[in-house]
Order: sequence, then structure tokens, then C-alpha cells
Amino acid sequence: MINQQQLWDADAASRYDTPGEGMFAPEVLEPTVAVLAELAAGGRAVEFAIGTGRVALPLAAAGVPVTGIELSDAMIARLREKAGPQEIPVVRGDMVEASAGEGFALAFLVFNTISNLLTQEEQVRCFRNAAAHLAPGGCFVVELWVPQLRSLPPGRGATVEVSEPGYLLVDTYDVLQQLVVSHHVRFDPDVSGGRDARMGRTPHRYIWPAELDLMARLAGFELESRWADWDRSEFTADSRSHVSVYRLPSR
Repeated sequence: MINQQQLWDADAASRYDTPGEGMFAPEVLEPTVAVLAELAAGGRAVEFAIGTGRVALPLAAAGVPVTGIELSDAMIARLREKAGPQEIPVVRGDMVEASAGEGFALAFLVFNTISNLLTQEEQVRCFRNAAAHLAPGGCFVVELWVPQLRSLPPGRGATVEVSEPGYLLVDTYDVLQQLVVSHHVRFDPDVSGGRDARMGRTPHRYIWPAELDLMARLAGFELESRWADWDRSEFTADSRSHVSVYRLPSR
């Protein structure tokens, strides 16, 4: 089993935030926060794997009380540089079993983080834990990528997902276990020979949308909406990711 404390250590936490760029860009965060605030409908929200507060901080600023669950001490420490425990309470623990309380209107798990759980059993338990946090009628929002197995050449076990100056992303697949390891290579494009190259690896268990829906049903949820992105664009067979909204019965 991967040690998540080692994966999300102080070095990873120090490099995680990219203010104004990438997943911290306004065009990414603003629609994310707008949708989550609407779904919270004036109630409280709990974020599983809150990280450094990328989404929680602007959501709280929008008027939604947010509590977090986070396993990595380093990520919590980075969050604490931005907001104290009175502003954003955080429970240190694993999102498959840690409890931040009950009666929340919204639970959410964004940016592919459910795939950090490397077994189906853990992913199912995560859904059940989300249900335990919610009031009747509450919803659980999951943002997740769609595995790109159609781009995997016959007889090959890897795909190049990103190739740009200074960065290369290669995904290697174990299709029997539904496991992917993302290999991140960062380098100075002006230095020859790759002497400055740095590599990091992150493991994932990919989940097909239909499998995710079954996990939700096992926890008592029904699929309410699925979009290709936070702008509520249509989810199609060519979509590379999705935002899925699951809701508990009102009674």
C-alpha cells in the first residue's frame, strides 16, 4: 500500500499551489465554487481531502461554512498558513473512515482525488463515509477523469498525456487491476542532456463512470447530474472528465 504521508510530504505541499495558474486559475476555480455554493443551498459543506484549501478557501469566502478531512500533515500545515482552525476546521484522517460530523448539506471530492484510493473496497467505503456525513437530501459531488484506454496502443502499456517544454507526463497502465501510475518529468528545456530533470510518480485506481454510479447506489445515493465540466457542459463519449452529483433521498 502506498504511504500517502510520504506521497504528499512537505516537498509536495510546498510545490502544490500555483496561484493564478493551472488548477488555481480563476477560470477553473470560479465555476467550481459557483456550482458547489449552489448545491450547498445555504448549508454546511465537508471536503474530503481538503489539501491546501484550493477550493475550500474561496468556497468559504463565498459564504459556505466548510470543514475538511485530510490525511497529510504537510498539506494541513500549508492550509494553516492561510486560514486558522476557526475559519476552516480540519479533521486529520483518512477520508474512507474519518468523521467530521453529521448533518452536512454537501460533501465533495474534487480533482480526481477519489482515485488516490487504490482499491475498490476503499472507494466504496469513501462513498459510505460521505453518506454518513450528510443530512437527508444532501449531495456528494465527485470530479474525476475518464480513463483514456482507447488511446492505449495494442501491446503497449503507456500513453504520453502531456508533452510540453519543461514537462512530460507519461501514464503506465495495469488494466487488470485498474491501476495507473502517472510519471511526471520536469526539466529546464534550455538545459541539454536532461541533467536537471526531476521525476515524481503518483498512483491511481481509475473508475469508469458506471462503476462509480454503482458505488454510489451501494451507499444509498442516486445520480442527479453528470457534466463534462463545472460549466455544466454535456458529458459525452469523448469527454475526458466528469463532474457527478449524487443525492441521498430526502427521507
